[in-house]
Amino acid sequence: MPIDAAQAIAAEPRSGEIAWDHKDIQLYHLGIGAGRPATDVDELRYTLESRLHVLPSFATVAGAGMALMGGLAAPGIDVNLASVLHGGQTITLHRPIPVKASARSTARVQAVYDKGKAAVIVLRSEVSDEQGPLWTSDSQIFVRGEGGFGGERGPSARLDVPDRAPDRTEDRLIREDQALLYRLSGDWNPLHADPEFAKLAGFDRPILHGLCSYGMTLKAVVDTALGGDVARVDSYTTRFAGVVFPGETLRIRMWQSPGQVQVTVSAVERDEAPVLADTVVTHH
Repeated sequence: MPIDAAQAIAAEPRSGEIAWDHKDIQLYHLGIGAGRPATDVDELRYTLESRLHVLPSFATVAGAGMALMGGLAAPGIDVNLASVLHGGQTITLHRPIPVKASARSTARVQAVYDKGKAAVIVLRSEVSDEQGPLWTSDSQIFVRGEGGFGGERGPSARLDVPDRAPDRTEDRLIREDQALLYRLSGDWNPLHADPEFAKLAGFDRPILHGLCSYGMTLKAVVDTALGGDVARVDSYTTRFAGVVFPGETLRIRMWQSPGQVQVTVSAVERDEAPVLADTVVTHH
């Protein structure tokens, strides 16, 4: 069934209550590789409840990430989930995320773009607690075979890599069990755990969640370029450019300029195959 872009965008937003506490934060941080070395004073900010701060990319799993699936169930959206890929992700912070909160998430289809052989659905969720807005999340969902409905093609956000050496290069090893731990934060897709399912999807073994790479990358930027201060992050955007496998190494290159860090991420063991592209962290 073709996507009805006008109906999807006009549909009433879907709202729900979400909540989290220190256990959810700690589990997420461990899922993106925090806690190595376990007794490192900087790592304890991610793992020890008495010192805890919240990496802003936690926003992608708060409430088990249900806003994403809720958006795909919106009126006018009738797609085969086997054709769905997470194309890009942006988080805009309105203030630092608290360690414990009850909040309300409101999700809607922000835009639908016609890419010819595919459609891109932009799902926006806005999260607020009793003190006001916390963050806005935009997920770009790429749906193969659903284009050609005559809609707008949409913007192109490709970024040129700076023509100079990166200011920082960080390597981050992905543990063999990384996906098994990360999925406990709410993404239960067997593609990331079941070898037989992964083969059916065309991979020789399970792949890492794109949003796990997203979190690992932001942690590397915060820990090195931003002095370990999660509260300095204003926004974080990326395009998922390729897969990465547990056991591989992320090579994270950073180019710093006033108010922002531009990033590329590649898989070291596969000739630096791209993992994340068009990636920018803005900060104050």
